[in-house]
Amino acid sequence: MANTTSAKKATRKIARRTEVNKSRRSRVRGFIRKVEEAIASGDQAVAQAALKAAQPELMRAATKGVLHANTASRKVSRLASRVKALSA
Repeated sequence: MANTTSAKKATRKIARRTEVNKSRRSRVRGFIRKVEEAIASGDQAVAQAALKAAQPELMRAATKGVLHANTASRKVSRLASRVKALSA
């Protein structure tokens, strides 16, 4: 348990940041899920639109430190290749 004033404040800050990060991570997962569902349905137009919405959200999460930049790029790349494969 935190004893000093600064440690107590740090605990409060961490709790606030955790809430923000949780909501951001959840939001990103929702966008990814929409792309996954569109790919599963086989509709390339819908999948393309969902990917276009998900990409900035993933990159924003990387900028904010919720995801590592390489992780976000990898996810976007893999989703994009799967969406592209729908046309073939």
